[in-house]
Amino acid sequence: MAQHNELGKEGEKMAVAYLQKKGYAILERNYRFQKAEVDIIAQLKDILAIVEVKTRSTADFGNPQDFVKPKQIQRLVSAVHEYVTDNKLDVEVRFDIIAIIKENKTVKLEHLENAFYHF
Repeated sequence: MAQHNELGKEGEKMAVAYLQKKGYAILERNYRFQKAEVDIIAQLKDILAIVEVKTRSTADFGNPQDFVKPKQIQRLVSAVHEYVTDNKLDVEVRFDIIAIIKENKTVKLEHLENAFYHF
């Protein structure tokens, strides 16, 4: 597996552990719908958190959250609409980003709630 894929998987594991520690229930990981993949679908009380995880080994080229592009956001919104409809959920949906920079043994994790869309 390519090194960036391994870093991404490691970042998702860190994000899941972080969310669980904060009291979130992890409902889905890597949920797919059409061309979209939702990294984490988690729930905290009546909030469904749709979490995009961005992990980088350096911030030299920008913050991890800067790499969430408008087309990806569109796909995520469509996927989440399908998920909520299929599961007949009556919850508030929030889109979050967990940005992780892992340089050597140093890890910086930032949880950005309501990062790019809210409905």
